[in-house]
Amino acid sequence: MFRATPFILILILVVAGCKKDAATSVAGTAQADAGAQAGAAAEPVKAVPEKLPDVIAKVNGETVTRTELEDYVRNLEGQAGSPIPADQRDRIYRGVIDQLVGYKLLVQEARARKVTVADADVDARVAEVKKQFPSEDLFMQTLIDRKMTLDQIKADARRDMSIAKLIDAEIAPRVAVKPAQIDEFYKSNPDKFIQPERVRASHILISITENADAAAKSQAKAKAEQILKDLKAGKDFATLARQHSQDPGSAVNGGDLGFFPQGQMVGPFNDAAFTLKPGATSDLVETQFGYHIIRVAEKQPSRTVPLDEVRPRIEEYLKHQNRESETESFVKALRAKGKVEILV
Repeated sequence: MFRATPFILILILVVAGCKKDAATSVAGTAQADAGAQAGAAAEPVKAVPEKLPDVIAKVNGETVTRTELEDYVRNLEGQAGSPIPADQRDRIYRGVIDQLVGYKLLVQEARARKVTVADADVDARVAEVKKQFPSEDLFMQTLIDRKMTLDQIKADARRDMSIAKLIDAEIAPRVAVKPAQIDEFYKSNPDKFIQPERVRASHILISITENADAAAKSQAKAKAEQILKDLKAGKDFATLARQHSQDPGSAVNGGDLGFFPQGQMVGPFNDAAFTLKPGATSDLVETQFGYHIIRVAEKQPSRTVPLDEVRPRIEEYLKHQNRESETESFVKALRAKGKVEILV
């Protein structure tokens, strides 16, 4: 599948370094690309020389450089958290070269068709990126660290957005999904729609650090025990969670964790949550994170999710699959009519 967009690759790195949660889906894409190349068909792949030339490929006379290839690979490695395995280097490098060639073809086609992107749209795109950073200063410092300028970021964004417009115009009529296709997918994949047993629970966490000494643990436990006494005396769980819980993700919601299935939470927490009856409150539950007080609000048995509930998600999934397939075909067609020279 085709994913080579330099602007997005930059975002993968800089956003991941500042706000990991916000970059999870993008990071996943980068790692999936690496994994897809590593796990592709097992036919032999032409070796990629250790010492790369300055120009890796030519696409209708325009160059794909060693720097572009190395930047792409560096981003993949950064998101995977480890270097490319030596035995997969050739396969992954070949895949990255194909991605960069495809990107160059799309840039050229968008230029040939005079696809334009309004300045306001580019500014809005860059503003979305800035929001991922705690401050404007950190955003600008990240650009400096990456030896980039705001104008370069905007230029990359404009290219990416022009490609997106090109692809939408070219393949939009062919990505629509018919109701019958959704029905068929649901019938053909029953295992994908089995929802395991779930509980909806809230908790109050009094945390302990990894290297906490006995005195700190004792103090945390005493605080948790006092909260438990207050609950037994009739005080409101959500109110106490907002006041005392040290889990920032749930405290603001009165401790509510929403629904979660068996095995998602750490062992002692999971066991307590699935043992309690709806409406019941646990005693103190100790995990590596600290002391929890858990209240179960609702339990749902395992079930097959009805088609009506998942129809929108299936439609979106199939649209995405169609878009990937049609985009790949479009790039192949551009490559077939163009002149592509791979120089390694």
